[in-house]
Amino acid sequence: MKINNETKVGLLSILALALLLLGFNYLKGKDIFNGSTKIHAIFDKLGPLEKSNLVKINGVSIGTVYDIEPTDKDISRVDVTISLSRKINIPDNSIAYISPGLVGSSTIIIEKGNSAKYLGNGDTLSTRVDNGIFGDLSSQVSPTLVKIRSSLDSLNAVFTNINKLFDAGAKANLQQTIANLSMASNNLNKMVDMQHGPLASTLNNVNDITANFKKNNDSVTAILSNTRKFTQRLSQLELEQTMDTLQVAISRMKSAIAKISSPEGTLGALINDRGLYNKIHDVVLSAEILLDDLRAHPKRYVNISVFGKKDKDGALTSPSVKDSVPK
Repeated sequence: MKINNETKVGLLSILALALLLLGFNYLKGKDIFNGSTKIHAIFDKLGPLEKSNLVKINGVSIGTVYDIEPTDKDISRVDVTISLSRKINIPDNSIAYISPGLVGSSTIIIEKGNSAKYLGNGDTLSTRVDNGIFGDLSSQVSPTLVKIRSSLDSLNAVFTNINKLFDAGAKANLQQTIANLSMASNNLNKMVDMQHGPLASTLNNVNDITANFKKNNDSVTAILSNTRKFTQRLSQLELEQTMDTLQVAISRMKSAIAKISSPEGTLGALINDRGLYNKIHDVVLSAEILLDDLRAHPKRYVNISVFGKKDKDGALTSPSVKDSVPK
């Protein structure tokens, strides 16, 4: 029996369509022959989880997400059917969670329990919520962000106060201060100019002085030697004995001055007794009057003339007036 070309094309189209449907379902994670073990996991949220996403234990892929169905019309929870591609034992106290990937799709991770009883076809896994690396990072960074925000607010307040502080007058003063600093810097540059500045002249003078010292090194050495000899001789003097002698002399002088000042001694009596001073003054005055009278009337006291006249003038009662010292 001969098959015409139209029949061949029809059969090939049907076969291609069947292969396309089977391949599409396989890529979606559906078991074509429906012979693999299936378990369930119920989650509150799936996030980016889709059908055909991988299911892993200890980093090893053990199956894929076969189907996703809500548990009720309100979609309060979602039932995820997992198709196992390997014949493995999963303890019934194992826990599943959804791990969002950094790049690409999410993955269901199963943490194995320690039970000796294993899950069978149609059993349900316990689940928990896992925030993933970004959730942990967010929980750790949030307090820091709060502190940073508070610090930024404080910094903003500080800058606001600074802007209020630097009014037009303050800014003018600040500009004047900066100008003065610039002028001072220029003057300092001129001062430290190594060719024409005052510092250069001072250094040149210092160089001249040091050169003179170098030229007169022998003289300076001689002066230092003489100074050393003088200090050695000075150290050899018996200064302590001399100071003791001087101290004794000062003590004796103090004692003599004390005796002179004391009214008990002769000099003390002469110094401190006013009556004695008046008497001595009277004696001196009387002696002066006597000498003046002797000078004025010598014949009254000595008469060597045989025929001389007797001096009949009265005696002096006070010293005569003098305009010069008598010879």
